[in-house]
Amino acid sequence: MRWNPPLLGRRAFLCGTGATLVLPWLEGVADTLPRERRAPPTRIAVLVMPNGALPSAWNPKPSAFGGWEPSFMLQPLADLRTQVTVLRGLANRQSFDGDGHYAKVAPLLTGVKIRRTGGRDLLNAVSMDQVAAQQFGGRTPLPSLELGCDAIYPVEDMGYSSIYGGSIAWSAADRALPKEIVPARVFDRLFRAQALAADPARPSVLDVVRADANRLRAQLGRRDQQRLAEFEDSVRALELRIAAAAARPAPGDAAMDPAKAPAAGVPADHGAHVELMTDLIAMAFATDTTRLATFLLANEVSGRDFSFLPGCAGGFHDFSHHEGKAEKKEPYSKIGRWYVERYRSLLHKLAALPEGDGSVLDHSLVVFASAMSDGNEHSPHDLPILLAGRGGGTFPQGRLVRSKRDTPLCRLWLWMLQRFGCAVERFGDADAPLF
Repeated sequence: MRWNPPLLGRRAFLCGTGATLVLPWLEGVADTLPRERRAPPTRIAVLVMPNGALPSAWNPKPSAFGGWEPSFMLQPLADLRTQVTVLRGLANRQSFDGDGHYAKVAPLLTGVKIRRTGGRDLLNAVSMDQVAAQQFGGRTPLPSLELGCDAIYPVEDMGYSSIYGGSIAWSAADRALPKEIVPARVFDRLFRAQALAADPARPSVLDVVRADANRLRAQLGRRDQQRLAEFEDSVRALELRIAAAAARPAPGDAAMDPAKAPAAGVPADHGAHVELMTDLIAMAFATDTTRLATFLLANEVSGRDFSFLPGCAGGFHDFSHHEGKAEKKEPYSKIGRWYVERYRSLLHKLAALPEGDGSVLDHSLVVFASAMSDGNEHSPHDLPILLAGRGGGTFPQGRLVRSKRDTPLCRLWLWMLQRFGCAVERFGDADAPLF
């Protein structure tokens, strides 16, 4: 058995020439550790949807005992109501002025007012995820994971750099972290298999580490052997799905904008693309390859065509400017609901991964958010925010939490940082946690 306590803490890993697979929670490994190091770690994931959400389709009604009844957009989460909390009344006060989109999404995780510039003299702040990464990122192979579906591209001249519209993770006031949009590259980063990408006959990472896997398997108990076999199956299935999605031809005019064809390695099927990225987040958390992930589901002002959804042929951004018209509000709501379904998919994946005395979801805090509410008004008030997971504690989920109007969103980020273990007493414009 190979595992390196100073680096991987609670994980065994498999090595081969050109790849390393960190393994999920194995009881046989955990039992060899001192009791104080057996507790699973806390993770944070933030998924951000562009263009806001129609309040009448988003806002749920309260139910008995502080719970909530699913609205149209939240209906996909009906089976997870006891595990998801809906937050109302939060706002990023530093985004109240500026343009309709970029000045809201760029500071979503920083809580500051960005500098209006179309050049390289960017000014933001360190985002919540990177505050955590700078304190604890050295405990995992990857300090953090930044994902997206769109490359950075200019949309219109708003006086703001296009970097603002496609970035939510910032490691410094003037440095947005580039997000990875190609699933195969993310996979290679997780398993340190970049060398395999240059091999024309690229083998599976499982072939590369097979000898080490066989040695480890002989040392494991029956339950851990079964868990290792399931993990190997999931890794292989993910490899095959990534390869198949990347090879699928673009669907002509329905391809993503502004380019009419996806970049190399980017799945032409948007649904498959998002699903693969959530699979990779789940894999990264299960293997403790990283404990921090941000996923910008699409760049702000996204005009993606959702023709694959009934009644949604047209651009997402155009639908968000619904002007009160039913024929635009309906597809606007349907597209937002589709993104909520992707969030649900991630939650189910994390809940299906056993770890310690619960699941990976139990030990995570997973947020779904948008940087504005009604896209027609570019409203910065009462942002659409969902929170799932217990962060390894006993945080009560399944609630509808109504805060005072324009309560700083940074109070949520501050609370999450403290639950993650960060020594912080304030963040952005928050000097007290939300809970």
